[in-house]
Amino acid sequence: MKTSKIYKLLGYFILLAGSVSMVLPFLYMLCLSFMNDEQIFSGSISFLPSPFTVENYEYTFKNANILKYFYNSMFVALVMTIGQVIIASMAGYAFSRFSFKFKEILFFLIIISMMIPPQVNIVPLFFIMKQFQWIDTYFALIVPGLFGGFGVFMMRQWFNSMPLDIEASAKIDGCSSFKIFYEIALPLALPAVITLAIFTFITAWNSFMWPLIVTNSEAIRTLPLGLADFKGSFREITDWGALASYSVICSVPAIIVFLLGRKYFINDILNGGIKE
Repeated sequence: MKTSKIYKLLGYFILLAGSVSMVLPFLYMLCLSFMNDEQIFSGSISFLPSPFTVENYEYTFKNANILKYFYNSMFVALVMTIGQVIIASMAGYAFSRFSFKFKEILFFLIIISMMIPPQVNIVPLFFIMKQFQWIDTYFALIVPGLFGGFGVFMMRQWFNSMPLDIEASAKIDGCSSFKIFYEIALPLALPAVITLAIFTFITAWNSFMWPLIVTNSEAIRTLPLGLADFKGSFREITDWGALASYSVICSVPAIIVFLLGRKYFINDILNGGIKE
């Protein structure tokens, strides 16, 4: 009995240590964004800005085209999230409920695609975007992210775990397959849909490498690219307070999205939403 309590306490300690190690840097960055240069370079670590100032945020909004970058990131992330949720849900339902030629082979290829590092696909994807003349357009930022093996796999596993009785009753009543999917299966799969939406939005929001490769103009630059540009080169003096404020602005939308969907996300994990 004592041994089990020790293991339980050890588990709580590890979870607490892991949580602190992940949250503490963000909290310190948040505090830095409200400090002046004198306090930032004082040589001591402080979580209490003294004096408290919003000059860093004023400087960021004045000297960085952050509103345009924010719009671009939000537009790309939202369209990509909605598109991938729709495509992955329909594909996952088809793999779960329908029988068609080469079904197992196609699903096997989807699983294989999840094991390929994204960096491997950058060169062929770039040439495809170039052939379509989509370089430096929203199409190049959005279209490759609409299709993801993880989303199809997760939705297929969720639909597999759902009982067939309700759908069978709907078929007897004359409902079409699409109506059964849209009005019965999809609402029941809401935790999985929200979980997939959270993963997709955060991935799209934080994406740096692909937007860096396929964009040239400032007009469609996203927030992560603007952050790298705002930092400047090694020859320039970095304004760490303003950089911290920019980083906070970049982080807030992803945090809000997670907090809004955390209930469904946690329920999906606890209920084993991606298990057979």
